[in-house]
Amino acid sequence: MNQPSTKAYSQRTLLIVAATASLLALTVPLVVLYLAGWLAPPTSDRQSSVHNMGQMVMPFDLGATTHVFEMTETGGIQEVIADDPSDAAQVFLIRQHLQHEALRFRAGDFSDPTSLHGSAMPGLAQLAQGAERMTIDYTELPDGARLTFTTSESYLVTAIHRWFGAQLSDHASDATYR
Repeated sequence: MNQPSTKAYSQRTLLIVAATASLLALTVPLVVLYLAGWLAPPTSDRQSSVHNMGQMVMPFDLGATTHVFEMTETGGIQEVIADDPSDAAQVFLIRQHLQHEALRFRAGDFSDPTSLHGSAMPGLAQLAQGAERMTIDYTELPDGARLTFTTSESYLVTAIHRWFGAQLSDHASDATYR
């Protein structure tokens, strides 16, 4: 019976050790990122993914608030309201976030919605490019805040409506239409 040579045995051992080290080199960083909360496992659908990733973009609790979208002839109205109007912490966080978003949107910076919904989100590219042809007003509400998007450009009205429609779809039970 032929015995494997020491050299062949050493080569096989070296290959096994190298393969194991390569696998660990790929796996360990992923485990660390997952445990740190920077890498989430894939969710079964887009709405769950948007809900879970929302905390990276919005400081308020999506489960304790509702996005309200209303399409108008000159643009649209987006509100975020606390489900419990007496929840002062959520109301504060909503207001803080929407004030910040109004400033960014006026400057054509739609990076927050892009990071959450993706760069191919309907209407976003047109809104970013046409920001100077829109008025974006911030208003405090007793239970949250409102952004009102107004423009005389029909293509921007369409872009706002498409963007609102995509948000309604992505936010699912966290959003409603008025």
